[in-house]
Amino acid sequence: MGDWNLVELWRSMGTLCHGVVIVLAIMFVRSISVSAGRALRYKLAREQSRAYIAECTVQLLEGELEQAIVVAEHNKKSHIAKIVAAGLLDYQAAPAGMPEKAVMEGVQRSLERSSAETTEEMKRGLSGLATIAATAPFVGLFGTVIGILNAFRSIDLAHATAIKVIAGSISEALLTTAIGLSVAVPAVWFYNLLTNQMDAFGVEMQNCALELLTFLRARQAGVHKDLRAPIIPG
Repeated sequence: MGDWNLVELWRSMGTLCHGVVIVLAIMFVRSISVSAGRALRYKLAREQSRAYIAECTVQLLEGELEQAIVVAEHNKKSHIAKIVAAGLLDYQAAPAGMPEKAVMEGVQRSLERSSAETTEEMKRGLSGLATIAATAPFVGLFGTVIGILNAFRSIDLAHATAIKVIAGSISEALLTTAIGLSVAVPAVWFYNLLTNQMDAFGVEMQNCALELLTFLRARQAGVHKDLRAPIIPG
């Protein structure tokens, strides 16, 4: 038997194994697409959040709430800007004479709603990435089973047990297993990395919401309150 290479292995595969490899290729492309898209999204979120915090902190301390909202519109990728804008819009929309407790409860609900919506938007695609990471090895294993079945079929047709009779089918089986693992391992790495970043974003949004509530309560009471901006990692 001559030397095997990937082209020869592909040509020697059956229809089912071809299907398995194609499915794994689609899963790989999808996982890379999602990972790259989310990584870029998170990079923009960090950069715009740092810029927004630096600008809006001064504006809030000077009482320029409207300007802080306007600047948030220019930083649409910032998770911090979305939280602050949601809270300030609800605060500004409160009717004159409305009890302070009711105003703050409304602001808190807006902050919670904005945080949930922002989290959902930023997590888009991660569930699919987790599915690829979990299922790719099993798809490859399916190809392995098909290859082994072909090996036994070759033995039956040839009425022989020589290794050269089943070498091609075993090679198919090993190849689909290797491809399945090659798809799954990077997907697991990217999923864990992106999930950790999302956890950090969640903490930042929670801290931002608490600081904004404290600041607005102090503003309602006529007390000066310095803002502590959440730390945005580089």
